[in-house]
Amino acid sequence: MERRKMKLKKDDTVQVIAGKDKGKTGKILRINHVTGRVIVQNINIVKKAMRPKRQNEKGGIVEIEAPLNASKVMLVCKKCGKPTRVGYRFDADEKVRFCKKCGEQL
Repeated sequence: MERRKMKLKKDDTVQVIAGKDKGKTGKILRINHVTGRVIVQNINIVKKAMRPKRQNEKGGIVEIEAPLNASKVMLVCKKCGKPTRVGYRFDADEKVRFCKKCGEQL
């Protein structure tokens, strides 16, 4: 299976740009490079029926974050506070990400 290129990283703040949670922001908890999906904190909440795993544990319906496609989220710049595209440049032989709107290093 092929790993998809992604300009997002864990703990980045992102904004949803399409779907039922459009406009909401959250932090990336997990990234799956094979499927190209991300799990964002408090975004795309779904209800799931869970079985008890241990003897004294209760089962029931729990709300969890479901993965959503990485193309539906956009990185939020720390300086300008707006969703932005990500660019790359080299600073002292080091590849860094930068905001396409204000030029700030991410």
